[in-house]
Amino acid sequence: MMYGGNGWGWGVMMFMPLFWIILVGLIVWAVVQFAQPERHRTGTDSGAVHRETPLEILERRYASGEIDTETFLETRDHLAGPGSRPS
Repeated sequence: MMYGGNGWGWGVMMFMPLFWIILVGLIVWAVVQFAQPERHRTGTDSGAVHRETPLEILERRYASGEIDTETFLETRDHLAGPGSRPS
């Protein structure tokens, strides 16, 4: 007999495909989990994506030196609306 005659050989052979399906599934799940950004893995984020406001974008661009002070002040006043400009 091929597996010693105790009957375990055929039982193992029957469960081997199930073992490999589970193993491959766990590997795929692990790759997907670790490929996602950190906020998705920790569960601290409720799925809401923070989008920068126009003022935050303007401040970031000014801080990085993309725009000069005059452009920053003019654009900030424009974003603030007509009621906030001095007469």
